[in-house]
Amino acid sequence: MPPVDPPQPTEACPGCGAVLVRLTEDTTPSHPGASTSCTRLFEVTLRGLREEAGPDAGAATVVRLADAAYDAQHPDPADPDRLRTALEALEVAPATGRTPGAWRTTIADVAADLDVIDLRVLVEAWARSVSEDWTAVGALRH
Repeated sequence: MPPVDPPQPTEACPGCGAVLVRLTEDTTPSHPGASTSCTRLFEVTLRGLREEAGPDAGAATVVRLADAAYDAQHPDPADPDRLRTALEALEVAPATGRTPGAWRTTIADVAADLDVIDLRVLVEAWARSVSEDWTAVGALRH
């Protein structure tokens, strides 16, 4: 029987709630409102698309959509304008202090499906889900 690796420590991202392996050796600064592991997953997942964004207007649009979805799931109380800008890009009414209690889709879901679904399709579905989650919170306050 092969040796079993001990379980790796995990952490839940404070923004989106994704449970990821904790990065202990990564010194990459975290995105405000996100764990370092979530920030790193976002960067790695979008790297290729960001490289295409210069010459490809379609890729640039999808990158902006991904940035908006990520910012909307990782609000920074010290920078309310970033959240407002993200929600505008997702065509959601401005937030009133409440954030969704749970997210139906996160960057972890996007990364997990990359081997079977095109990244652009995944990002568009993720952004739609984030928009719907924020819209549902807005509907609850009325």
